[in-house]
Amino acid sequence: MIEGLDPIIHAPKRLAAMAVLANATTVTFRFLKDYLEVTDSDLSKHMSALENAGYVTTTKSGHGRGATTTYRMTKSGEHAYTTHRNALRTLLDGPK
Repeated sequence: MIEGLDPIIHAPKRLAAMAVLANATTVTFRFLKDYLEVTDSDLSKHMSALENAGYVTTTKSGHGRGATTTYRMTKSGEHAYTTHRNALRTLLDGPK
């Protein structure tokens, strides 16, 4: 019944971040933070989990207050996100 659900992506904030990344080439830390309405540390924790799973890559540019962190979904992340979405649809649609 729940085959295909990914426990790393399933956390609501990570799922929302993956949904944003699935529809963009890159996304900045600031954009994700504002969009998800989370703190810096909360977003960092969730993005680190996605990065450690190989689902996103992180790029940092600049130094100090002008530094920018951007995220990009990897091919592995695209596959995991698509599989998770399909599993959610199957689960929510119920038995046929």
